[in-house]
Amino acid sequence: MYNSMKAMRAVLRSTQYLCVAILLFTCCRALSGQNEEHRIRNIVLVHGAWADGSGWKGVYDILVKDGYNVSIVQEPETSFKEDVAATKRTLALQDGPCILVAHSYGGAVITEAGTDPSVAGLVYVAAHMPDAGENEADDGKRFQSDLSKSGAIKKTADGFTYLDPAQFHDYFAADLPAEQAALMARSQVLNFADNFKAVITTAAWRSKPSWMLVAGSDRTINPDLERWYATRAKSHMVEVPGASHSVYVSRPKEVAALIEEAAAHVR
Repeated sequence: MYNSMKAMRAVLRSTQYLCVAILLFTCCRALSGQNEEHRIRNIVLVHGAWADGSGWKGVYDILVKDGYNVSIVQEPETSFKEDVAATKRTLALQDGPCILVAHSYGGAVITEAGTDPSVAGLVYVAAHMPDAGENEADDGKRFQSDLSKSGAIKKTADGFTYLDPAQFHDYFAADLPAEQAALMARSQVLNFADNFKAVITTAAWRSKPSWMLVAGSDRTINPDLERWYATRAKSHMVEVPGASHSVYVSRPKEVAALIEEAAAHVR
């Protein structure tokens, strides 16, 4: 009789443990499902000066493979106002909240355009991050870059800037193969000079969470300025040692990982 009761108690305990295990497993699955359901799926990528949207291909491929809906803005670079408008035009096509991402000069663009209600968070990739009343040209003087002291920035007769193709590799894309940098140099989108002096009216990062990826060997924007921007904005900051200004092209895994981190943490 005693052995029988002992066996029954053992069975009951085993059943209780099993029920608890099933309950915990079910709760974990439910929470995981909720996190997956609420994770932001829309990503909008904005390029910088002297570039176009094709540079985002490596990042795009990773994000799409991981289940995100990715849109790439093609800015005309003919005026800051038109670049902001192009970004907002793409934002209007999103079917829900999005993470807005930018490289370089595009950081100023998303700082202005990111006040759009569809934007849940901002990711700056080796990018400018001016405040209201500021422009990136003046901010750049806080920590001068190698490029700003080089004379490699040229200007056309009608006021558009470009990088000297012979120096593009050194200052813009040092960690890319020379052949790839040459193609980027010869296909660069000329940027209207006044765009760098466009004054921000309302800084989106003041009211929305932000992330900054610092390119450790950036010669176009001083890495110290990128760190300063991130510190001021209280951004979540990561640094990629040895990365050039073209980190979004050369290190797509690191860039995509930061974007996915933003998408996972913003609600």
